[in-house]
Amino acid sequence: MEFRDSVVAITGAGSGIGRALAIELAQRGAHLALSDVDEVGLTETVARCEGRSVKVTSDRVDVADRDAVFGWADAVVEAHGAVHMIVNNAGVALSATAEAATPEDFEWLMGINFWGVVHGTQAFLPHLKAAGRGHVVNISSVFGLVSIPTQSAYNAAKFGVRGYTDALRIELDLQDCGVSSTTIHPGGIKTNIARSGRTDASVATIGAGTDDDGEEFEKLARTTPEKAAAKILRSVEKNRRRALIGPDAVVFDLVSRLPLVVSQRILAAAIRREGQEAKPGISHD
Repeated sequence: MEFRDSVVAITGAGSGIGRALAIELAQRGAHLALSDVDEVGLTETVARCEGRSVKVTSDRVDVADRDAVFGWADAVVEAHGAVHMIVNNAGVALSATAEAATPEDFEWLMGINFWGVVHGTQAFLPHLKAAGRGHVVNISSVFGLVSIPTQSAYNAAKFGVRGYTDALRIELDLQDCGVSSTTIHPGGIKTNIARSGRTDASVATIGAGTDDDGEEFEKLARTTPEKAAAKILRSVEKNRRRALIGPDAVVFDLVSRLPLVVSQRILAAAIRREGQEAKPGISHD
């Protein structure tokens, strides 16, 4: 995949990894079609990409809306003449137990994190094939490798993205059409997803969407969006099937290879220990 003079479409480009990818690609001479529901953030991303002798277009797009995504894909080709890569990056967070998660919250998350990926892939894939070369980049997560308590909905979506993109890659290999795909598994990335997510009031976990949890998540997140973007683009250049982003992603991958009974017991023990350490001490004075 050559980025210079290519046209790259990115969802969730208003912040985080999406913004970092847009800026890095603009520096490499790629033309950009950017989308997000956050119009303020999207405008800032566009401003940071312009002035580099590349064409940048932007649209407010809700990736859960299939018609909107397909309409955007057609508009991108009309504006740029072609498109060579789609990065399905838009995502949201939800922390709630499997029992407590409401159907509305579950559908909200799946609409963006899973169906948004499917919509983006199906909308852009014919255009990538028409261009004669292209790449589909779908963002999963380390939570698409290992399941975590209070993240059942997020796990379901990210495991779904992993399975969907793995199957897509095999299909593209068989078609030999000049288009390929890569599944991305970021670990803790310093983005605003924790602060902008939803949480059940009875749940207190890192990344749940509250201010305190957002601050704690930022302390634990080890990888900047800029480093993540650079690693993602290297993975695309090398046509890798899967990319682990961040040292914690490597750990999650190793844990995923353990027998399930072992990995789940280790995880449960770690969570119990963390909960006990978080309890206030008892004074015996």
